[in-house]
Amino acid sequence: MDRLTSMTVFANVVGEGSFAGAAKRMRLSPAAVSKHVQMLEEWLGARLLNRTTRRISLTELGASVYERSLRIIEDVEEVRTSAAESKTRPTGSLRVSAPISFGAMHLGRVVAEYLAVYPEVSVELVLDDRVVDIVEEGLDVAVRIAPLTVSNLVARRIAPSREVVCASRDYLDRRGRPTKPSDLHDHDCLDYALRASRGKWRFDGPRGQVAVKITARMTATNGQLLRDAALGGAGIVLCPTFLVGEAIRSGQLETVMPQFKPVSRSIYAMYPSRRHLSAKVQSFVTLLAAHFGENPPWDNFGP
Repeated sequence: MDRLTSMTVFANVVGEGSFAGAAKRMRLSPAAVSKHVQMLEEWLGARLLNRTTRRISLTELGASVYERSLRIIEDVEEVRTSAAESKTRPTGSLRVSAPISFGAMHLGRVVAEYLAVYPEVSVELVLDDRVVDIVEEGLDVAVRIAPLTVSNLVARRIAPSREVVCASRDYLDRRGRPTKPSDLHDHDCLDYALRASRGKWRFDGPRGQVAVKITARMTATNGQLLRDAALGGAGIVLCPTFLVGEAIRSGQLETVMPQFKPVSRSIYAMYPSRRHLSAKVQSFVTLLAAHFGENPPWDNFGP
């Protein structure tokens, strides 16, 4: 930075035609201006200016250094301006990670709206159900559906992730409708393989929390696949409403055990730091929160 300052002082000396003029323009003392030019000459090991009592002139090397210094100063100013604009105006490439099912079903329209509002931003969506390292993988934002853990990431809640127990009417007509968690022992269940409590479903009931071990006729690492299996009559599924809300609303799936609510989770937008937060990240997270909110559209399927 000292060398950059010295280049800037040197360029002003040449531009103003004198040390005094550069000192006045840059609000420095003449001695400080002279010192910067001297430091630059010592660093380069050559004289840049011919000095007389009346005027200064550039040496051959000085003329070359002057032209290059102007380009360097211009480039640095462009970097500074670009950085300042990135904090106030969304620009550049935005890399977003999200779970496969949630991203495929619900982020397309949000991203389309974002691109329409912010034409200077391009978006890359990375869909993956594993917990990725945001910094290591060069991501700007990660959408996660999980309990919060201690982390150096900033987390903003963008929506609730409620779950329901449901099945097709055909299956329930054949096998009966469970009214309490223990009834699930007599049913074919469809279980999400990446659930932390795999093989055990937890509920908040009239008398507190209840956990029940289920018999999984089918497990899968993808929620959409389990939903489709439930639609096909394969069994009962414990599934987020963002996956099955539309099927419940249309009558393709029916909820059971209304007095026992699966333990709710939250959907978060995670990003590295609030400090120096870019406008593209801030605007995208704000849009996510506004689009979904506390009453997301997938929950509008009745009682």
